[in-house]
Amino acid sequence: MLNEILDVVGALFLLAGSVFCLAAALGVVRFHDVMTRLHAATKPQVFGLLLILTGVAVTLRTWHVVLLALLTIVLQIMTAPVSGHMLARTAYRTDQWDDEHATIDELGEDLEAAGFRNRADDPGQGHARGPLG
Repeated sequence: MLNEILDVVGALFLLAGSVFCLAAALGVVRFHDVMTRLHAATKPQVFGLLLILTGVAVTLRTWHVVLLALLTIVLQIMTAPVSGHMLARTAYRTDQWDDEHATIDELGEDLEAAGFRNRADDPGQGHARGPLG
């Protein structure tokens, strides 16, 4: 009886995780700019993977599967935000983001205070940011 209940719970985790991963994939394809695509690629995708790994661990119920799932969860939680952050900063510095719809630009203020400016504002320059002077 307990095995059947755990199988159903595992299947529900797998189904929910699949829905989140599908939503993330649709967001990456359908969203209009880099920042919203990065949001779709990191937040629901990571949560979907966590649900899928939990469902696999609950369904298989062996120690090595549970430990491997936990290791994968920890690594995913540690690396996905960092990679998304670095991609977002690169997109910002190369002017590949939609600044018309942004309400707050804290990174621009920080970069300006640090001595960086947008080279796209200078005639004859590329779209990268560089130090002043």
